[in-house]
Amino acid sequence: MFFSLPSWAVALIIFAVVGGAGLAGTIAGRYLRRHTDAVREPIGVLQGALLGVVGLILAFGLSLAVGRYEDRRAAVVADANTIGTTYLRAQMLAEPQRSQSLDLLRRYTDLAIRLSHEVPSSDAMKRTTAEQSELQRRLWRLAGQSVTEAPTATAARLYVQTLNEMIDQQTVRVAGLNNRVPGAVLGLEVIGAAVVVGLLALYLSVLGRGLLAAVVAAVLVTLVLLVTMDLDRPARGLIVVPATPLESLRASMELPPAAGP
Repeated sequence: MFFSLPSWAVALIIFAVVGGAGLAGTIAGRYLRRHTDAVREPIGVLQGALLGVVGLILAFGLSLAVGRYEDRRAAVVADANTIGTTYLRAQMLAEPQRSQSLDLLRRYTDLAIRLSHEVPSSDAMKRTTAEQSELQRRLWRLAGQSVTEAPTATAARLYVQTLNEMIDQQTVRVAGLNNRVPGAVLGLEVIGAAVVVGLLALYLSVLGRGLLAAVVAAVLVTLVLLVTMDLDRPARGLIVVPATPLESLRASMELPPAAGP
């Protein structure tokens, strides 16, 4: 669900859950304050202990999201490098495979850039990867023709090797886009944060103090959760995986080929 929502909607949902727990804690705290004083110390100890545990859970979820974000950025760079090397080696093929392969590689790069702006696991992404797979088959067919016509030629054999790496890298990149922080971890973070903020508001209300600390805690927790989820939404959040390496590569393809057959 979070992959299809804008960042402001995700932030509102998280704050509504965490803030709602804080409001419930405030109401319960005011009721307990009027009826008994025996709950102050147990509640204080409980909320302090849970605060440490939830802090560890939030840090764990954030580290998972950062790791996946870095993997996706590295995959984009590797994808651009393999496509670029394949494009350079395709220039050494004999005609007509040379011109046909160069044209297909330009189209393949356009699809790779489009992939950077699509929601993982969406129908649009599935269509793009299917189009890439079709271009891969056509490129492989042309590579086979080049090897068949010149079985001892170095250029054709090197081209086949790089083309195979390009196909493998596309699989790695798609897998990285679909590799998200487990939903159970995100759910545990939201629930744990809501419980802690609720207990904090309860404790402050029992003591008869202001709710500024509870509000600040709710905002900070919401921001941490938003960043965690934003890092895990490479195409929809405020923190996106840039397609700059692929865009630079595509711009270089507009220049005349550097080498002839």
